[in-house]
Amino acid sequence: MARMGYGTHGAADNDELASYRLRRERELSSLYATARSLAALGEVDEVLPSIVKQAHELIGSDFVYLSLLDAEGNLTLRASSGTISAEFSSARMPPGAGLGGRVIESRAPFWVSNYRDARVLRHSSTFDRLVLSEGLTALLGVPLLVGERAVGALFAADRTERPFENDEVALFSAFADHAAIALNNARLYEESRSSLQRLQSAYRTIEDQVATMERATAVHEALTHVVLTGGGPGDLAQFLVEHLQGTVTVLDRDDNVVASRSADDADTDPEPPRALLEAARSTGRCATAEDGHGAVHSVAAIQAGGSHLGSLSLTRSAAPVPADIRMVERSAQITGLLMLMRDARVEAEERVRGELLMDLLSRPPLHPAQRDRALARGIDVDLFDVLVVADCPGKTTSDLARQLNDLSPEWSGLAGEYLGRATMLLRADDVHEAASAVHDRLRRTLGTPVLVVADRITGQDRSRSFSLTQRCLEVMRSLGETDRGSTTQQYAMYALVFDPERSHDLDRFLTDTLGPLLAYDRRRSTDLVTTTAAYFANSGNLSRTARSLHVHMNTLLKRLDRIGTLLGDDWRSPDSALRLHMAVRLNELRGALEGGEGPAPAR
Repeated sequence: MARMGYGTHGAADNDELASYRLRRERELSSLYATARSLAALGEVDEVLPSIVKQAHELIGSDFVYLSLLDAEGNLTLRASSGTISAEFSSARMPPGAGLGGRVIESRAPFWVSNYRDARVLRHSSTFDRLVLSEGLTALLGVPLLVGERAVGALFAADRTERPFENDEVALFSAFADHAAIALNNARLYEESRSSLQRLQSAYRTIEDQVATMERATAVHEALTHVVLTGGGPGDLAQFLVEHLQGTVTVLDRDDNVVASRSADDADTDPEPPRALLEAARSTGRCATAEDGHGAVHSVAAIQAGGSHLGSLSLTRSAAPVPADIRMVERSAQITGLLMLMRDARVEAEERVRGELLMDLLSRPPLHPAQRDRALARGIDVDLFDVLVVADCPGKTTSDLARQLNDLSPEWSGLAGEYLGRATMLLRADDVHEAASAVHDRLRRTLGTPVLVVADRITGQDRSRSFSLTQRCLEVMRSLGETDRGSTTQQYAMYALVFDPERSHDLDRFLTDTLGPLLAYDRRRSTDLVTTTAAYFANSGNLSRTARSLHVHMNTLLKRLDRIGTLLGDDWRSPDSALRLHMAVRLNELRGALEGGEGPAPAR
């Protein structure tokens, strides 16, 4: 609006004065009406848009915007009225920069008719680019004061160059004063409401703590009842489901499911993330996390001293409260106690069975009292006609023996640990099928490669069967076998190398057959025995033999000629080749299995 000047005489001057007074009355009436409407608002998010909307209508500029100071002292646009770009709306003005900085520092109104040409302001290059793209020219800013403190500024802007008259500045400043009061009242209202909410929350917390104490007492009594009545992990999991809903899963030390119970409406995946299991084990406390599919997992490790016994997990859609976490942790402790009691019973039974297995393998015939002891456990030792030995480098012998013990009832068998080997005696019509079946079951249960060897027991000579089975197992391992179920029949010939009673026969056979080659290799540091092994391993194919030895064909031919010179020209005849091939293979096996200096087996 233009400021009106008028004289002291004349009818025209009187009319102009009357018109000016009428316009001022309308502006002040609008200002007071706006102030009343602002005072009626209680939320900051309602007050800010209302301020700029009514200021826009009151001042009549192209657009109006309001900026508040943030924690770093930047002016950040919080509300606007009129057409401005999103980029301009998201801009921040650093402290002391631009017209806003001048208004905040002086806590007084300030305007420029052309912002780009205003040299009295400290310009910001970022804001200047926005001003240019927005077409902003004339700009008026007035402070929002709460007492003596400026909390922000209210701006009116035009896209054409023009001055702001004193009446406009005064009217805009008066509006800003009312707006600052309304804004401060809204903030005080929100702070009061937040304080009331905190007070109500504290009161509810006290009520919850009282209820939690009562609930914890009831839970402790219920858990104690589970232990005293001989309950197991399944009973404890069911108790937790009744109190916490969702799904409760108990895993053993190998992460196998011991018990799992679910509420009727449980629709979550009970498998907790592996990282959560590791976190619970490392910290000894309950670990909780959401899996991204709406399920919240809470896992507590089951531990006794330094031993890890397993884990207990709660899975449901609702996040657990601290009382739920404490219940899960307490239940994990009780589960650990139940597992220790169970392990004590199992170990006692395994010890009895191990002693019986020891008697059967080391001191036949069995004493009548021992036979009765076996029959009392449903074991008829006279039916045993197959012996099985299992080996798995990734598992301890005790773990393997425990797995065999779990399988033994299916074959009316007896399993345990004997001379450092997981061993089982059983009854089977087909020893091949028994070896394969035991291997398959162990492979699935352990989840890792395992070797199983079975032997048909001759008469009551179980000790001989054990020795042969163990030697065959070592032969399989030396031949590179890692995951197979077999019988001693396939490896018995090679197992000769492990028979202490026949060692002199083996030495004589190797000396008679390989003596010239072994002596030549020792004297000349050559590889004639290795060359012979490679030759037979490649079925006499010279090209493949040379490649396997990484030598030139001429070198290979010279070596073969030397072998013929030492052993005789007929060393490749069928009979001689069979003896030589057997001798080379046995020499390799003995060197590898007894830790000797023999050449490595040819693959």
